[in-house]
Amino acid sequence: MRAHDLRASLNALVSKKVPTFLWGAPGIGKSSIVKQVAEAKGIGFIDLRLALMDPTDLKGIPFYDKESHSALWAPPAFLPQDGEGILFLDELNAAAPAVQSSAYQLILDRSIGEYLLPDGWAIVAAGNREGDRGVTYRMPAPLANRFVHFELEVSVEDWREWAYKNAIDSRIIAYISYKNEHLFCFDPTSGAKSFATPRSWEYVHNILEADVNKTLLLDVLSGAIGKEVAVGFLSFVKVMDRLPDIDAVLSADLQEYPHDVDVLYALSSGVVSRYLQNSSDEVLENILLYTLELKAEFAVLIVQDLQRNGVKMEHLHAFKRWVEKFAYLLA
Repeated sequence: MRAHDLRASLNALVSKKVPTFLWGAPGIGKSSIVKQVAEAKGIGFIDLRLALMDPTDLKGIPFYDKESHSALWAPPAFLPQDGEGILFLDELNAAAPAVQSSAYQLILDRSIGEYLLPDGWAIVAAGNREGDRGVTYRMPAPLANRFVHFELEVSVEDWREWAYKNAIDSRIIAYISYKNEHLFCFDPTSGAKSFATPRSWEYVHNILEADVNKTLLLDVLSGAIGKEVAVGFLSFVKVMDRLPDIDAVLSADLQEYPHDVDVLYALSSGVVSRYLQNSSDEVLENILLYTLELKAEFAVLIVQDLQRNGVKMEHLHAFKRWVEKFAYLLA
């Protein structure tokens, strides 16, 4: 299931407090999606890494109660006491079997020991697939049957939408648009320690902002996304030297139209990123007029990326001209 559809499904199931389990390869954003759902709903979010816990961490510690002359369980402070939100049990299938057993009652009965999960809280869990070379334990059938299961797939389109909204370096967006297969290069049969994933491309963004010495940049990027992909990315970055002046495009002062595919990908992501940082109807009109002379697929790419990021353009005269020219590609 793609990220967009998964968010919509989670939004509905969380409202009804249906326990949900997300499966997927490492680094593709499972925990980020759950957190986004909580933020969009304006509710709490607690992330518990069960692989780091002991069985008593969930159930609590027993203590002697003088009044009842019996042992009671003191629940852990990290579990929610009131309000509403999502209790996210990450790496559930990487937790030891004894810890998974401790989670049974919390997931099914919404209680464990003396603790009762507040009515406003939903449970969502996640884990890597058994074939992904991570530390996992086969989930017992009784526990698996307590969840609605989804498997998250990697989508370049969804990632590009996220990247624009989070102001990821336009060079990275352009490269992934040009080389879709380099968004996610995880091979469970390989012994490589570094490989490209949506998460590691976010690291690349931070590395570029860190202003690493150019002589070290290849080695540093290789440590995040692997050497082969790092070489390809840095080679692509050189394309930026052949880009038209994006500010001139936005101000309608440029009539230069590149023809090389790699340059067009870089130009498309650069125009969209720059507009999202400084938007106005006048600038949008200039962009639409400029795209009228671009190769058709890149004119459509720019407009669709803007629309996916909530940009309204139907009221502009230039958009009517744009539709007249490119409507056949949208059918």
